[in-house]
Formats: sequence, structure tokens, C-alpha cells
Amino acid sequence: ICQHPNPTMRYWGAEAVTSLVKSSLGYAYDPPLNENVKLQSMLLSPLQELSSIPHPDIRQKQLECVLQILHNNGDSLGPGWPCVLGVIGAVSNDQGENLIRTAFQSLQLVITDFLPIMPSSCLQVVVDVAGRFGLQNQELNISLTSVGLLWNISDFFFQNREKIKYDLKVEPPAVASSHAVEPFDALWMCLFSKLGELCVDHRPAVRKSSSQTLFSTIGAHGDLLQQTTWQAVLWQVLFPLLDKVQKFSKTASSVKQSNDATGNILIHHSRDTAEKQWAETRVMALAGVARVVSGKRRVLQHALSDFPRAWALLLEFIESAALCHNAEVALAALKSLQEVLQNGEDSKSAGDAIKNGTDSKGGQLSSSETKVKTDPGLDIALWSNAWRVWLSIGTTSTQPPSSSSNATNPYLPAQPFLTALVQIFPGLFEHIRSRFGCADLQKLTAVLKSALSVPVAGEAFSFILPTNMDMNMTPLQEGVLQAVNVLVKEIRQGSESLHTMYPDLYEQLLTFVEYAVVPPRFGKVETKSAAQVRGMQSEMVTMNFVPFGEQVLNIVVDIYRATAKHRTVISHHVLHKIIKTLRVPLSAKYGCPSPTTWVLAINSLISVLIVGLPVARKHDVAYEGVWSELAHTLEEFLFSKHPTPSTASVEDYQRDEAIDCRVVQVIRDEILPYGAGMPKEFVIKIMHILNQGSIHAATTDAFIDTDSSRKLREEFAKACFETLLQFSFITNAYSTGEGTITDLAVSSMLQRCQGVIKKFVEDERLSGKCPLPRPRMAEMCSVLKAVATLLSSLKKAPQANIDPSIWSQVIQLYPHLVDCTTSGSPHVSKALKESLHEFKELLAPPSGVQNGL
Repeated sequence: ICQHPNPTMRYWGAEAVTSLVKSSLGYAYDPPLNENVKLQSMLLSPLQELSSIPHPDIRQKQLECVLQILHNNGDSLGPGWPCVLGVIGAVSNDQGENLIRTAFQSLQLVITDFLPIMPSSCLQVVVDVAGRFGLQNQELNISLTSVGLLWNISDFFFQNREKIKYDLKVEPPAVASSHAVEPFDALWMCLFSKLGELCVDHRPAVRKSSSQTLFSTIGAHGDLLQQTTWQAVLWQVLFPLLDKVQKFSKTASSVKQSNDATGNILIHHSRDTAEKQWAETRVMALAGVARVVSGKRRVLQHALSDFPRAWALLLEFIESAALCHNAEVALAALKSLQEVLQNGEDSKSAGDAIKNGTDSKGGQLSSSETKVKTDPGLDIALWSNAWRVWLSIGTTSTQPPSSSSNATNPYLPAQPFLTALVQIFPGLFEHIRSRFGCADLQKLTAVLKSALSVPVAGEAFSFILPTNMDMNMTPLQEGVLQAVNVLVKEIRQGSESLHTMYPDLYEQLLTFVEYAVVPPRFGKVETKSAAQVRGMQSEMVTMNFVPFGEQVLNIVVDIYRATAKHRTVISHHVLHKIIKTLRVPLSAKYGCPSPTTWVLAINSLISVLIVGLPVARKHDVAYEGVWSELAHTLEEFLFSKHPTPSTASVEDYQRDEAIDCRVVQVIRDEILPYGAGMPKEFVIKIMHILNQGSIHAATTDAFIDTDSSRKLREEFAKACFETLLQFSFITNAYSTGEGTITDLAVSSMLQRCQGVIKKFVEDERLSGKCPLPRPRMAEMCSVLKAVATLLSSLKKAPQANIDPSIWSQVIQLYPHLVDCTTSGSPHVSKALKESLHEFKELLAPPSGVQNGL
């Protein structure tokens, strides 16, 4: 009758069935109805059979009857619960919102009031029914409330775990579990599975709520599970969830959704497409699984024979997410990787406890667990896999866009992503240090260089820019510096085998030093420098590398001081490479982006030379290329092609001149005293530099410049001249094996004196009655006194050891001295007089004069 096509007939049929059921359940039986399973089943079965009738009015009467039965007879249902739950859970999507709402009222009542008195064998059915209501799509609020009911059920399981375990042993579940685990764990697996299904629902709100509930439940109550159950949790719930979310995320639409599609709910622009909404779900799922694996790693590694395969699969999901072109997902993937790797700290603390047979919490470890934890081969394999994934993410994500890609809007990894990537390395390195070799170092350096090269979109630049761009590094640069410091510490404190990495380490660091002057390029991407950016722009911007490069240079100097004598440092020409790198900022000098760079570079060069030159003199074969590079570097620095800035103050000139004088001091103390053991071409070049420096002051400014004393490098010229003079005293030179250096010094000295005297005579003649600047007068007096001293030394030296060309230069100087006799300066005249007196012994009749010819 309930299936009759006439609505009135159906109504009376349903009224009859429901009334009979309610009346029969309310009758006082002896024995009580809940003890007569067969009779109760006979009375409830007609009500359950109504579920097969598709008419909504019949279903409505059926559900109203169930609600009344719960109110009136819920305390005494007993074995009838499967039938009642079957009626409630039989409602489907196509039966309308009213039926679903009525049925859900009954479910809420069951979970709120009757779980404690319900047979434990029916709990799995309750979970299944609650999951069905979560999946229905007629009413969003019902789905969200269902997720909350599942959380309430999990709390009930936890609070009544001992009773439920006992009951399930006595009476197995009403529905056989598909999971090969113990009955109590099967309840949890059913709960996790239902939440996992809801995590891939088509509604973003349901997915979000379900994901939060699933991972909160596992985190809060996962310790109740048997170790063997974790196999099912991973392979039947978590990994399938990641796989489904990844697929849906990749195929989701990027078209902006209308209000109709979202239920007239206003949605933020960061979630206005299905693609963005699935990205959020992917972030939550990946973070949740990573948190579970991280927190339960010791249990999983002990319980799962295939844990390495699970570990590898999780890393694959992380790698795939990190390489997708959604910045939110990519960054979340790196955070998940960090979450997984951080568990190593627990492992380290556990390692000490294992020696005593206890875990990190003081409890006893089983023999199998101890075996897993102390298996070095397994751990190395796990961390090696993590290292491989890190390298893959770093290499692929920092690959410059090809010319065939979208040149107008190429995808570039964001700075927070790159920063997170680099910050993972120190923690990961702690686990792979024992197998970290030269090949790994080269791969790491390639990733670090590429990451630093990635420019920043103009509109995001202001958010990444440090408070003081000239003084502070970006977070990415700080992360790279931290990674470098970890490597440096490990190599310096490590075994002899690790010392073979020094050449590659220096190569990497010196590349970073160059960035302070020549910022890196990212493929063919057009960029602007950070100094050129004003306000919001669409162009790509290269970050400021000055503070970063300078910090790395300090590290290089510090390492070289400690390793200059190491055989690999010597054999791989590290000193030559350092000088070659420093030549870049030193030759640019005032052309550097920051004046602090060349100042630090010259100070660093001096520090390196003081340590490295003694080593170079002992290993002359390995340092053949150093001398030419050093000579050119010094020359390009002391006589820079970039003029001093017009805005420089007197103090700036004095500071820079003092630095130049310090370089001359290094030449005087560290190079010329050992010139006999150095290549002759190098010494000649050094003498040329000193000669050029000693006359530089007299030729850089016109004689009529009244302000020339401010710009003339008087102290520098004096230092060069005094150095030449010092190495021109040849009285005992040849007995000490320094004949070559002395000949060169004397020749350079005479050339310098002739040039200064000649220039002085010309300028004084042009100046008329106007005196030349004070520095010019002082320089001229100094030169004349030096000539007198030099001639006196030459006459005292063994004549057989003096090159004849020296005497020729001395004689060529005489006419220029005579020209100076017209000078009106009493100081110049006095010094000239002393010089001319020294020529007395050189005056002799021409040799071979015969018949007046």
C-alpha cells in the first residue's frame, strides 16, 4: 500500500506501518523487548523496508517515526540500533533537502544522547552514516556539522576506549571492516577513511573543515593505534588523499567563479577560482601528512617494513608540490619538507638514549625498535633521498626561463620560496655530513648561485627590501650565508678527506664576492638594479649584493689565514684566484656600487698577501701565475681609471691616500726585500709602479691650480719615492744577493728624478713670477736631495758591480740639473748645490782624445 500511486493510499499505508511500529515498541514485553532480538528485528524490519520506496512522502513519515522512536524508546533499542541507523543512513542526495534535514536531526540525537548506551558493535555504522551526511550536497551546513560530529565521535572513542575494546572482543562489529586490523583500530580506520573522503569533497569549506579534523584527530589520538595499524593509515588513507588532492588541484579550473557558484558568498580574490581553492586544500593535506610522518616517525620506522618506500613517496609529493607554479603551494611544500626533516632532532636525542637501551622519554625500547634506530644504512638511505629531492627542487625551480617560454611574463620563484629552500639545507646537512663529498658541494653551489640570481618582481620589491638596503642583507642572502658557514665549519673541523673540498669552497665564495661589484644575471631576463627602483614598478629587479659580498669576503680572508699552507690550497692556486677576484673591485675602485667594497677589498688583499707571499716564495712553481696578476692588480688600484668623486671631501682624499700609502708599505716590507727570489718581470713592474707613483703628484694637476694641494697625493708620492730611495742604497747590496733589485731601483729612481726635474723647470718657466704650489717645491727639494744621496752611494759601491747603463743615466741627468739654476727658490737652490757637488768625481777628460779630436 505504501507504494500505491495514489498519494492518499500511500499516506494511510505509511501511517499504519509507523503507528504499528511505534505502538509495538512501546508495549511492555516480558522478557523486555531489548532481550528478544528476534522479535525486535521483526517489529523494526517493516520500518526499514520503507527505505526502498522512492516516494518522498513515505520517506518523510518513516524518518519522523524514527525520530519519535529515538525520543520514546532510544534507551531500550539495544540490538535494534543497526536497523534504526540503516533507516537514517538510507537518505540520498536525490531525495531532497527536507528529508536530509529530518534524517540528520535523528543522527544528531543519536550521537549526542545515545552513543554511551549503544552496542559498541554499532559504532562503525554510526561513523559510516555520519560520513554519508558529510558527503550529501543538498545542505552545506549539514555537511559541516557532520564533520563536527565525527570529531565528537573520535572524542567518545578516546574517552571510552577500554570499554569499547572489551565489548568488541565479546561482540564483533555489525559490519565487517575492510581493514585487516584489530576491531578497535578498525573503528579509527573507518573514521579516518570517512574524513579522508570528505577532504576531497567538491566544496572548499567541507574540504577545509575535514582536513583540519582529520589531522587533528590523528595527532590527538594516533597514539592509541597499534603499530601495525599505521601501515593502513599511510597506504589506505593519507597517501591516497595526497594523490587525489594533487590530481584535482592540477585539473581545477582557473576561471573566476560567480556568486551563484559559491552560494552568493563573497570570496576573497585569493580564493575566487577552483584552482586557488584546491591549492589551499593541497597545502593543508601536504602539511598534515608531513606533520603526521614527522611526529610519528619513530613509530612508523619501527612498524613499517616498507618505511623507505613511504618516505620516498612522501618526498615525491613534496617535490611535485614545490615545483608547481602556484607560489602558495610551492612554499607550503618546502615548509612540509622542513617539518619532515626536523624530526631528526628527536632522532639525535634518541641516539644517546639508545646506547643505554632507553628511548628519549625514558621508556624501554623493544629489541626491534632498537635495531631500526641504530641501523646507519637505513638512515643514510632516507636522508640521501631527502638530499636528492632538495637538489631536484633547487635545480629545477631556479632554472632560468628559456627563450621559447613566455618572455613577457616568465614564472620566477618568489624570494620567500627561495629563502625557505636555502634555510632547509643546514638541518638537512646534519644528516648527510658523513657522505657529503665534492660532487655534492658542486651541486649545492650551483643551486645557491642560481637562487641568488633570481630577480624580484618590481611590485614585490618593496616588501622584500631591508629597512636599510645599503647595510642589510635580504633574508635569502642571510640564508645562503648561513649555509656557507655550516659548510666552512664542517670542512675546517673535519678530517683530511674533507679538506679536499677547499678548492671548490673557495671557488664558490669568490663567486659570491664578485656579486658585490657585478650582480649575477638570471638567464636572459631583463632586470634593473635595486638602486634604480623608485616606487612600484613592473620590471624585474636585481637585489643589492654589496653587504652579502662583503660578508663573504671576510669569510674568505678568515679561511685563507688558516689554510694558506694546506697542500690542496697551494696546488689549486687559491691565492691566484683570490687576487684575480679582488682585482675586479680594486680596478673599479671608485666605480664600485659602494665605496666600502674597494676599501674592504684592499684591506683583504693586504691580509692575504701577508700570509700568502711567504708560502708563494717557498713553492715558486705552484705560484707562477700569481706575480703577473698581483702586479696588474696593484697598478690598476693605485692608478685607477675611475676618478675620485667630485663630492669627495678633504677627509675622503686623506683617507684614500692613506690606504694607497699602506699598499706601498706592503710593497716595501713584503715584496722588495725578497725580490731576488721573485720573477724579474714582476720586480720590474713593481719598480715601474713605484716610479709612476712618485711622479704622479707632479703630473695630475696644472701648475696654475691654486687648489692643487688638496688633490695631489703628496704623501703617496713621498712614500713611493722613499721606497725607491731605500732600495737604491747599494753599498752592501751585492754581497747579500740583491743586485737585481738594486739595479732596478736605481734605474727607476733616476728616471723618476729626471722626470720631476724636467717638469719642474718647464712649469716654473711658464709660471713667471707666480710661485709653484708648496707640494711642488717640497717634491723638487726632495728629489734633488735624493740625487745627491744616490750619487754618493753609487761612488762608494764596488764599481765592477754597477751596470754601465746606470752611469749613463746619471750623466744624462746633469743638463737638467743645470737648467734648475734659474730657480728663484732658496730651498731649491740649496738642494741643487749639493747635487751638483756630487758630480765632481765624474768630471774627467774624454777618453781617446788625440790631436785635439
